[in-house]
Amino acid sequence: MNHDTTSPSGATGVVSAHTVYGAPCWVSLTSHDLRTTEDFYGAVLGWEWRPMRLGDRFRVALADGRPVAGVAAVAGMWQTAVAWTPYFAVRSADEAAARVQERGGTAAVGPLSLPPGRAALLADRDGATFGVWEGELFSDWHTWRQAQLAFIRLHTRDAFDAAIFYGEVFDWASGGPGGCEVNYEGEEVVLRSGGAVVALITSGALGSAPDPRIRPHWQVHFTVPDVAACARAAAEHGGGVLSLDPEEAVLSDNEGARFTVTSRRGH
Repeated sequence: MNHDTTSPSGATGVVSAHTVYGAPCWVSLTSHDLRTTEDFYGAVLGWEWRPMRLGDRFRVALADGRPVAGVAAVAGMWQTAVAWTPYFAVRSADEAAARVQERGGTAAVGPLSLPPGRAALLADRDGATFGVWEGELFSDWHTWRQAQLAFIRLHTRDAFDAAIFYGEVFDWASGGPGGCEVNYEGEEVVLRSGGAVVALITSGALGSAPDPRIRPHWQVHFTVPDVAACARAAAEHGGGVLSLDPEEAVLSDNEGARFTVTSRRGH
């Protein structure tokens, strides 16, 4: 994945960046083929598309005219994985990247200047990939969340250990202005901003052996009015249905990138 392709910059008309810090502020997808990606997500999530100034391989996805995600058709060209990646709002991308490396994570790309801000692509110490963004966004944080995103969830081997890692990187529970609240609820770690759940960290049942086939990763959840209709559309357009119930479905797109659709009634 290339930092230019999927960071929350690159558009005209940006506004002041963050009212929150340490919370997810953008999501991005790296794909092989832009046309089939547009067709798939247009059919499944009803997205429309807007060009980015970075070139004809890049698009911004719109839900009801509001930006919700970035897409870059560069996976084959740059030998990167096809996957969704969340970005977290930070005061300093350089400081966040340094904290990640100090705690055993890695910096894959950046931090680099991408006016009007700075971005970095990072991985935690278990290999789950995420980005950080310092600067202005397409739209304010509340507008972006209300457009379609529900929350993101980290599937990892040890939720408690991961919460310590991310909490130290992002100053969760610091009590600072615009900061996030973190709580341990059952088997999950729950991150809230302004009272809303914005991220979850889960490792499954305590004491269970990790599944070696599942690499730790962040999964994006989009709110939709009809979960079953999204699942049908995914299957009809070359994707897959990995799990399905009335309130939530885990889907894969036509190139294998996984994401979740969640009923809007619950959010």
